[in-house]
Amino acid sequence: MDAPLKSWYVIINPTSGNGSAKKKWPQIKGLLEKYNFNFQFVFTTHQKNSIEYVKNAIDLNIKNIISVGGDGTLHNIINGIMSQNDVPTSEINVGIIPIGTGNDWIKTHNIPLNLEGAVQKIKNGSLATQDIGKLVIQNNPKPPVFFNNLAGVGFDGFVVSKIETLKHIGALAYLYGALVSLFSFKNFESTVFTNSEAISGKTLMILIGLCKYSGGGMQLTKNPDPFDGLLDVTVAKDLNKFEIIKNLMKLFNGTIINYKKVTSFKTESVTIQINQKNPPYIQADGELIGVGNIEVSIIKKAFSFYC
Repeated sequence: MDAPLKSWYVIINPTSGNGSAKKKWPQIKGLLEKYNFNFQFVFTTHQKNSIEYVKNAIDLNIKNIISVGGDGTLHNIINGIMSQNDVPTSEINVGIIPIGTGNDWIKTHNIPLNLEGAVQKIKNGSLATQDIGKLVIQNNPKPPVFFNNLAGVGFDGFVVSKIETLKHIGALAYLYGALVSLFSFKNFESTVFTNSEAISGKTLMILIGLCKYSGGGMQLTKNPDPFDGLLDVTVAKDLNKFEIIKNLMKLFNGTIINYKKVTSFKTESVTIQINQKNPPYIQADGELIGVGNIEVSIIKKAFSFYC
């Protein structure tokens, strides 16, 4: 007797990749059928839809999910997985068919951009289980936000706020957003508490990384490893506009972490306090999540995916 077909729940964000997810869905559907996936599918209609759909999948006793979209779609699916209590999070396995602006997370795990390659990876690939970051905004009733790639406060959050209308130009949106932001972003006063020490002063941005790439291929943390149980934190201090322009390429090749005004360290948790009236934006996996003082911790081996 043949083993029953594994059931899959496919979540498609039709707006990903400037609408290309919707256009490519018939081709993706054909590939899933070609490789004998037993699946049902849903399209998201708003940002947090994926969170509800993950819960729907679990209610149907389906523990294999496919994300069709970009980094933001995957971020929301992971928040659905992490915010439910019915099934241990590492027992829900996610396959990724990447269609987005930056497609940053997949670069760490060598998941193909090619549609058929991505489907084959889900069909034949092995499972890996990485760490997840948990971010809580203090004195805020909103639930925690979970991230799988990188979170940040300051300049990078400001860039994310600028690129929402630029995503049609792809990964270049981040570079353009950074250049535009240079002229209006003001460095902020902060204190970073961790490992029984504090780093205070004027700050350009504070980054908390699990994986290697963000912002369309930038490398902003020193030695991120999504499997080592530690957050990789970078504090970029009071860089001025000239220093940012001079070091722009270093943001992409990873050598920015060697700059004299940049400090990096590893930790299981970090608290960031903003010491001024107008707090800067916070982003997680390229999604704006609010403002305020934050506590970030790590949940080890929480997210299972095909790679």
